Amino acid sequence: MADTLLYISLFSIWTMLFYHIFLMQGGFLLSLNNLSIGESWINDIPPQPMVSILIPAHNEELVIEETIKSMINLNYPKDKLEIIIINDHSTDLTGMIAESYASRYLYIKVVNTIPPFVGKGKSTALNEGLKHSIGEIIVVYDADNTPEPDAVRNLILVLQKDSGAGVSVGKFRVINADKNLLTRLINIETITFQWLAQAGRWYWFKLCTIPGTNFAIRRSILEELGGWDENALSEDTELSIRVYNLGYYIRFFPLAVTWEQEPELWRVWWKQRTRWACGNLYVITKYILGFHKLQHKKVFIDLLYFMLTYFLFIGGILISHGILITSLFVDLNLTIGLVSYVLLVLGFLLFVTEALLAISIENNQLTFKNFFTVLLMYFTYSQIWLLLVMNAVYLEIKSMILRREITWYKTQRFQKVGKDKEHSA
Repeated sequence: MADTLLYISLFSIWTMLFYHIFLMQGGFLLSLNNLSIGESWINDIPPQPMVSILIPAHNEELVIEETIKSMINLNYPKDKLEIIIINDHSTDLTGMIAESYASRYLYIKVVNTIPPFVGKGKSTALNEGLKHSIGEIIVVYDADNTPEPDAVRNLILVLQKDSGAGVSVGKFRVINADKNLLTRLINIETITFQWLAQAGRWYWFKLCTIPGTNFAIRRSILEELGGWDENALSEDTELSIRVYNLGYYIRFFPLAVTWEQEPELWRVWWKQRTRWACGNLYVITKYILGFHKLQHKKVFIDLLYFMLTYFLFIGGILISHGILITSLFVDLNLTIGLVSYVLLVLGFLLFVTEALLAISIENNQLTFKNFFTVLLMYFTYSQIWLLLVMNAVYLEIKSMILRREITWYKTQRFQKVGKDKEHSA
């Protein structure tokens, strides 16, 4: 029995490792292809449409000013741009800072949420902002984001050049990557398992998931869908499924770059990532149970990706860990003991190789510091992720049974010290 379980766990682990290598290859090829595509598109920019940028903000005084400044510096016609800051019942200086800029720039306005739409979370805030917007295309940024000047223009270009794309998605980088060990780990995770994997899924399957920030969506689609699902903690993933179900696809375009602040404390990271995990589990449950109602079954590939990640891969690791730890104290009569150890070591080396290859694509990221961080990552960050997912599964099951109203955790921000951007990195 132990042998069989170990075989199953090793098979699931290696399947996902090879799958991620496959995605990385696609991500690398996409990054090369988009350089030439981007150049041709930028040399032939059609008349630019009216764009509304929605920035939900709840107690964001530490970061909101830099975000607004980056919006002002966008390379986009200001007469075709409106920036809407949704002040969601902030109790700090967020509203005052936003209002000060709105008084100076005609294309900036502040929407203050009112009961019963106060403090309900990001989805509710975005829906309120959408009501006050006039743009043909809606762009969303989190309040800690500082997009590069051409980011919005590049997102809009995708929708202008590709009529089949309902949403265009850019990539994001970590603005405080060198702050401490945690932010360095998050930076490597972001490059390896988020934007590069995202690019690979688009390259191979023409599938992509909307992130929480740095994306543009056609207004007509949002209106047809009725806006964002206010019961979803991962409103971005949930919206992705509905966009595909309308017959559109989501296109990844890495030339649209934004920089965002990541958690600098483990407790903040734990709460943020738990919200993400719970949100993704909600989406899996919602659409797997209602899969027969989906018009476009291709979206199952995206659902399968999340299912494999949260259940097959993580489940396989938990089983292998359990068997190996148990075998230290109890004789399980394993016949593949040595082979399993060899496979686990090779899996670790493959993980390291995959991460190092990924960060080598980004300028100045393949450093000695990041090399040792990758070695440490498997034994620390990745293992903590396992505990986090187990906790998220427990919380989601508990929430479903007790039918509790969702509770939104607003990610804590941190004071910037000077210009801590890693744009040169």
